[in-house]
Amino acid sequence: MKITDLLTKDTINLSVTSKNKSGVIDELIETLNAAGKLSDKTAFREAIMAREEQSTTGVGDGIAIPHAKTSAVKAPAIAFGRSKTGADFDSLDGKPAHLIFMIAAPEGANNTHLEVLSRLSSILLNKEVSQKLMEAETKEEILEIINHFDKQKEEKTASTEAKKFIVAVTACPTGIAHTYMAADSLKEKGAELGVEIKVETNGASGVKNRLTAEDIERAEAVIIAADTKVEMDRFSGKPVIETSVADGIRQPEKLITKALQKDAPVYRAKESQVKEEQPAKKGIGSAIYKHLMNGVTNMLPFVVGGGILIAISFIFGFNAANPNDPTYHPIAEALMTIGGGTAFGLMIPVLAGFISMSIADRPGFAPGMVGGMLAASGGAGFLGGLIAGFLAGYLVVGLKKLLAGLPASLEGIKTILLYPLLGIALTGFIMVFVINQPIGALNTAITDWLSGLGTANAIVLGIILGLMMAFDMGGPVNKAAYVFGTGLLANGVIEPMAAVMAAGMVPPLGIAIATTIFKKKFNKQEREAGKVNYIMGLSFITEGAIPFAAADPIRVIPALMAGSAVAGALSMFFSIGLRAPHGGLFVIPLVEGGWLLYLLAIIIGSLVTALILGVVKKPVH
Repeated sequence: MKITDLLTKDTINLSVTSKNKSGVIDELIETLNAAGKLSDKTAFREAIMAREEQSTTGVGDGIAIPHAKTSAVKAPAIAFGRSKTGADFDSLDGKPAHLIFMIAAPEGANNTHLEVLSRLSSILLNKEVSQKLMEAETKEEILEIINHFDKQKEEKTASTEAKKFIVAVTACPTGIAHTYMAADSLKEKGAELGVEIKVETNGASGVKNRLTAEDIERAEAVIIAADTKVEMDRFSGKPVIETSVADGIRQPEKLITKALQKDAPVYRAKESQVKEEQPAKKGIGSAIYKHLMNGVTNMLPFVVGGGILIAISFIFGFNAANPNDPTYHPIAEALMTIGGGTAFGLMIPVLAGFISMSIADRPGFAPGMVGGMLAASGGAGFLGGLIAGFLAGYLVVGLKKLLAGLPASLEGIKTILLYPLLGIALTGFIMVFVINQPIGALNTAITDWLSGLGTANAIVLGIILGLMMAFDMGGPVNKAAYVFGTGLLANGVIEPMAAVMAAGMVPPLGIAIATTIFKKKFNKQEREAGKVNYIMGLSFITEGAIPFAAADPIRVIPALMAGSAVAGALSMFFSIGLRAPHGGLFVIPLVEGGWLLYLLAIIIGSLVTALILGVVKKPVH
């Protein structure tokens, strides 16, 4: 069945006049009703609006696809409306909708009809289609354009009709929210498109729903939506789409379509670090970010556990871990030894070791760990650890190329002896004689400058950190602010970390308060999600605000950034310090400088976000 069996001249309106979603929907319902496709246009409108309440069907790029499956439809049909000026459709990218396809499916619509409808959604991803539809002058031209691209789509997917199965892996540096949101997004879109998809999640609690060899063998292609390192060699010989975890959340249909079309380079295990065919957007910056996040991900358990134990030790007294101090307590000393002397002491070596391992696989781990230890003991600190990780990793990559010409009989010797011996020695000499002294001096200068910040400069720093935490909510900018605060903890500067944690709690809390106070600005689904955001905000899961930001980025993201900036600024103004590199309700009593003031900073920032949302958000009809 072709799309034009459902989209006909009678269901095309080339001069939509309404400027808002409700009016556009009414015009297209009238078009369908006049064509004899509806048995009850009132009931059909209720079904369409019920779907809109769940989430907007304005998919962005000037396209909207309102749809409903209901007994009010006599026969499956597609109505097409074009608005030259554009209509406000609450689109995901905030842009007006010019091309609106209304899909009407009867209660008993068969798979053939549903496949045609999903094929239409896929075709609309092609920007060439949108451009041609905007330029068409007659209804006949509209049908010719759709027929042309529908035929191309059928030809491309004919070979995949019998085997619509793909696999995916999702992973983010912290493995808390993005990982599972991307997995759910891919699975939901797969079900909607009639595609079977199995998603492996590499989350904070480990790998779940692990892909088997049979799954991979059966799959048409592999989607890797990850911002950290994923076990890749198992996908050798398969088309692999590598992208960010954010794309897994926001562009699942595009990724699934590319996978079905095998529009991706074939992965080769022997070239696991440098592949000849790379997606155009995968540059050196993306690679560096992924290596860095692999180090940060594996460092986090040491930092969080150790930092919180250090903070708890101060409950007994600031010097209670010192046997020579009158406030000495053996429990405080034990907590400091476990948290500060051991767990925190491993932070920089683990960071460097896993960065290096991400670059050079297992042979890079030992040189990276040793380089990180030398950075920690030599005064180069967190910055030195970052340099050590990348230095060791790329040195080992160089050694692999240099020793590639050795006889195959020496392959085992390279891994057991040559890589660790030469890698550790070269990394160690460079760290001791080249890196440690200048980076140590720079580290000291930065620490002294931050420790001596005046009130005005401290507030500015708090504002900047707050803006970064709310800008992409778990993305690269957010992680840069977090890594900055964590690095300063190792140098004994604790105020920026408090600002980072406060700012990270504000987006979900502000959303939650807004959905409670300004109920008319949010639909039922958003109000329910808002309740969950109270828990997410109090648990320092900034990602809880992402669905709201994705649905209305123009209004929501600035509101989130404003509230987070206020919270960060107030935290720095109050001189609040936090030795635990984690946020949430349970660390508030552990701050230094007054937990009530810290709580006040978070509350004020959250209220600022909520009030701005209450002003700028449009009422839901």
